[in-house]
Amino acid sequence: MEEKERREKKEKGKMTVQEAGRKGGMKTAETHGREFYEKIGHMGGKKVKELIEEGKKALSRSG
Repeated sequence: MEEKERREKKEKGKMTVQEAGRKGGMKTAETHGREFYEKIGHMGGKKVKELIEEGKKALSRSG
């Protein structure tokens, strides 16, 4: 973290977005475990695959 960010954080007593994300991720991992991340990773990969296929279909129709 840069010195300016540290100083601002100390003055305001707030955490950075990066710190908040890390804290939330750690809490989620603690409460849900590895299986949760595997499940949402699989769901995300499946969605990306679907979107790629839709994009390919759209390109073939327009070209």
